[in-house]
Order: sequence, then structure tokens, then C-alpha cells
Amino acid sequence: MDRRTFLLVTGSVPIWTTRALAQAARPAIGFLASGSPATFVTVVTGFLEGLKAAGLVEGSNVAIEYRWAQGQFNRLPELADELAQKQVSVIVTMGGNVAALAAKRATSAIPIVFLTGDDPVSTGLVESLNRPGGNVTGVTWLAGELGAKNLELVSELVPAATTIGVLVNPNRPTADAQLASAKDAAKAIGKTLLVLKASQRDDIDQAFAEIAQMRVEALFVTVDPIFIVNRVQIIEAAAKQRLPTLYFQREFVDLGGLMSYGASAHDASRLVGGYAARIVKGAKPADLPVQRSTKVETIVNLRTARSLGVTIPPALLARADEVIE
Repeated sequence: MDRRTFLLVTGSVPIWTTRALAQAARPAIGFLASGSPATFVTVVTGFLEGLKAAGLVEGSNVAIEYRWAQGQFNRLPELADELAQKQVSVIVTMGGNVAALAAKRATSAIPIVFLTGDDPVSTGLVESLNRPGGNVTGVTWLAGELGAKNLELVSELVPAATTIGVLVNPNRPTADAQLASAKDAAKAIGKTLLVLKASQRDDIDQAFAEIAQMRVEALFVTVDPIFIVNRVQIIEAAAKQRLPTLYFQREFVDLGGLMSYGASAHDASRLVGGYAARIVKGAKPADLPVQRSTKVETIVNLRTARSLGVTIPPALLARADEVIE
């Protein structure tokens, strides 16, 4: 027996074997999203930052199995089943209740951490915010509570507007609550509210056709995954009609939208990453209260304002968290 053989037999392990063992022992996180990598850049970045802050780095000591519905929400159950069959340590869902509920239906054993703008209690995701129960917990910003403020900002943005449109997905569980809040706010400030409904891509074009016919002077886009996935379509339609539009997420403004007011998707997804890391390390979802992301930001795009011929009121500019020149 030569020296190399002797060393191998007495305890040396080939490098490839060491790597294989490390990969086998590395936990895996399932990532289920209703959109695409291009539309979910912000939340993926925040999520990975949350993991890293807790000591988990993708490709090093944790693996991530991504599944993208690409805006085809009917694919979410199938993708959730795939992740459940892989026996990942935890499934993270991004893109509203539609993704979270698909994961919940796929497994009652694998922990689930969601990010949603809906009320997770009324939609059946968890039993309560403080005691979620079962295998599901996560982060919410309860978007319905921002509806009145959004409408007030639209009025401040375009004070001369008498008719304001609200784009909403009627199939969203919290749609009625969002609209009730917006209608109360419209009545309080003496504005006429026109409700425009869209639950799929083709409906968005129809909604903007109605906007042109009804002479809507400003628009407020409510929170929904269908609008996130099709945000370029919405931004371009608003630009074509030179329609001042307020969005619920800064990513619209980064792509050329006029203004946004809403929760920071980046901050909320960092919280999701932190929870996922805690579960990978042994925490139980039932013991982790649903967190409320409280960071709200106002973003203004002055380039778009100039192209639309809109003058942003100085007081509104002064309150903006960021102004894109």
C-alpha cells in the first residue's frame, strides 16, 4: 500500500465527498412567488438580506428553491405542491394571499412564512396575529388601512381633480373594505369616486378605456398581485393618457410612475427573511406572531411629473422620503 492509499484509508476524505456531504446537510428554503424574478427584485433582495442578517447565505449554508408563477396564479397550487414534495425546511410566499393560501393547501406540516398586504386573519391564513397557530406565520402591512390616506394624497397631488378613479381587483378578499374606506374619504373631501375593476391582464386595458370615456382626472391603484405583475402595462397606460396616478409601491415609481405611498416592500421582505431563518434554526411558526411592517414611504418621480405637466405641491415634496430627479 503506498502512502497516498494509506492516508485515504486512515481517515482522509476526498474533497468531492466533503462537498457532497455539506450540500446534503444544507437546509433548503422554498420560495413561492406569484410574479416573476423581474417583478420581484425588491422583495428577493430584502428577503436575502434578512436571511444574511440572521447568518444564512444562499449557496453557502442554505439553498433556495425558487418557483415563479409568472403572473399565472392558477399555477401556484402546482408549484406549491412541488415545494412540499421536496420537503424543504420552510416555504416562503411572496405576492399576496393567493400565494400563501396555495402553500397552506399544499402542506400542513412544512412551516410557511408569508408576505401579504391583506388581513391574514379574515382570509383564513392564521387564527390571530398574536397566536397564528398551525404551520403558518408571516408579515403583513394591512393595505386596506391605507386606502383613505391614498385618496387624500391623490387629492393633494391634483387638487383641481373632481373625479378620481380607483383601480381595484374585485376578487381580492379585502376589496370591499378598501373601497369602503376610499368612498368615505372621497365623500369627506368632496370628490367623485369612480371604481374601475380588473382581475386579469385584459381587464386593465378595459379599465383604462373606461377612464378615457369617463374623463377621470387622477387615479389611485390599490394593492394587488395582479397589478404588481402587470405594473409596466399600467404605468404605460397612465402615461399614454397623461393621467396623474398614485401607486401603492415604490417599484412603480422606479419604472416611471408618478408617485407612490405605501409599505416598503424591501423592509417587509427583510422581516420575512428573518422569520424564515428563525424557523430553519428550529423555531415554530405557531410561536412567532404575525409581524406588521410599519415602514411607510412616499416616493415622487419629478421626471414623470414634468412629462405629465403636473406640478407637485411643495408641501408634498417636502414630506417625500425620496424624490427621483
